[in-house]
Amino acid sequence: MSMPLLSLYRRITRWPAGHWLFSRAVCFRAPYFSTISPRFVMLEPGRCEVRMADRRRVHNHIGTVHAIALCNLAELSAGVMAEATLPASMRWIPQGMTVQYLAKARGTMHAVAAPEVAAVESAEGYEWPVVVRVSDPAGKEVFRARIALWLSPRPKH
Repeated sequence: MSMPLLSLYRRITRWPAGHWLFSRAVCFRAPYFSTISPRFVMLEPGRCEVRMADRRRVHNHIGTVHAIALCNLAELSAGVMAEATLPASMRWIPQGMTVQYLAKARGTMHAVAAPEVAAVESAEGYEWPVVVRVSDPAGKEVFRARIALWLSPRPKH
């Protein structure tokens, strides 16, 4: 995407079907995430909300949302939040993820990603923890992930 992600989100989501179009653009850039058909519903510095529709292709053998689909939703929402939050001089990469399955995940999932602490510009790399909470249609938290993102300065060309 040629323009910064947050600017693109703000421009596109003013249009009819803009949230759908933005979601498609993100999945075009990172095709693997299209497997969960995400829909971005809100993006601002320090917060990203994404929905994943209840579809058979994200179910496991017992008819609930598959654990890895939930992990994909968490990684996507954390990564897009990071992209929209970090100063242009910093970059990120996922370093690790710890997850908790709190209840059976049924229905459309709603993920909210937010950092535990504010990101700061730094000449050195450091770990930046992001928490993603995923709720079911009733608002019950069914999954939680803590994702360690590694932040480092962008190389100067």
